[in-house]
Amino acid sequence: MPGPVVEGLKIGIVAGEASGDLLGAGLMSALKEQRPEVSFTGVGGPRMLGEGLRALHPMDRLSVNGFVDPLLRLPELLKLLFDLRKRFIAERVDAFIGVDFNVFNLLLERLLKRRGIATVHYVSPSVYAWRRGRARRIPRSADLLLTLYPFEPAYYAGMDVETAFVGHPLAHEITDADGSEATKTAARAALGLDDRRVVALLPGSRRSEVQMMAPVFLEAARLIQADEPTQFVLPCLRADMLETVRALVAGYADLDVTIDAQHARRALTACDAALVKSGTSTLEAMCLGRPMVVSYKLGDWSYRLARRLVRTPYIALPNILAGRELVPELLQQDATPGALSDALLRQMARGDEVTNLKAEFGRLHDSLRPGNSASILAADAVLKLVGEPG
Repeated sequence: MPGPVVEGLKIGIVAGEASGDLLGAGLMSALKEQRPEVSFTGVGGPRMLGEGLRALHPMDRLSVNGFVDPLLRLPELLKLLFDLRKRFIAERVDAFIGVDFNVFNLLLERLLKRRGIATVHYVSPSVYAWRRGRARRIPRSADLLLTLYPFEPAYYAGMDVETAFVGHPLAHEITDADGSEATKTAARAALGLDDRRVVALLPGSRRSEVQMMAPVFLEAARLIQADEPTQFVLPCLRADMLETVRALVAGYADLDVTIDAQHARRALTACDAALVKSGTSTLEAMCLGRPMVVSYKLGDWSYRLARRLVRTPYIALPNILAGRELVPELLQQDATPGALSDALLRQMARGDEVTNLKAEFGRLHDSLRPGNSASILAADAVLKLVGEPG
């Protein structure tokens, strides 16, 4: 339940992966703008640490992927869960914000809510994709749910949880000018690229994703290169992954691949089209107006379990937002180098249809940036919950 107005607002906050670190940092910055005295404690990455987070544990300790990995690491994750619960209660935080990382954070929120701490969950679980009963579990954990997409609050209508559609921070951050030809030209110059076609390769940021997706994307790149001389850009901002990525690329000496270790988005800004692992990068590509082919692979057991649970026909965010297939999706055994290259070459050869695709991307982009920035709207909702005016 909402707490009293207090001096020196104390917020507990946990993010478990890079996308959550970005969201959490934006929210922290917006809260500081309105309440300079606010303090933050919990778990986050470099962006949240840069906003003043006092870290209780490194974010890497929460890094898991798929379905099997969390089970193997369950004892460690439970130990972290109960340690955080103990610390947040001892420090008497005024509110706890779980940023995405749904299973872990919703469990932690439930434990804290039972002790009277106001709880916020930032990013709705994909209840439109998974079992429908999952939405009914959210009120047990969260007093306030901040959603990124406009269709999500309807799934919680009539439930005992306040919802606020705040939009997606990336949709506000990426402007129309960021996708322009002038910006593309500048990005290519910064990367030392010439006038040949440019394709971005985004296999993911987690080690397991890179090991699963990068070889397939690079094999597809060979086939794209055989169609027409092409330059490829592969972003890798994780220092601990850079040597792994370099070793993978070294095995494809016939390809012109630039590894961008400085800017995550520059590959998409510079490209004509992209091969993208399902996730936030598909939203970035959409907001920049870049044609794409979306793919994903899991281990066999994780994929079999996902097939039994998933209830949505789409995994790519542009397709989910549009309610139809705007961009091709190739998953698991269908994600072969030949299928990926064929699909991307078709995307790039669509001519006038590309113009229509970019117009649809623009409409969806606008739908994700209502009024103020997402971080400001999220901060307003959090302050209202804890009893402080925004």
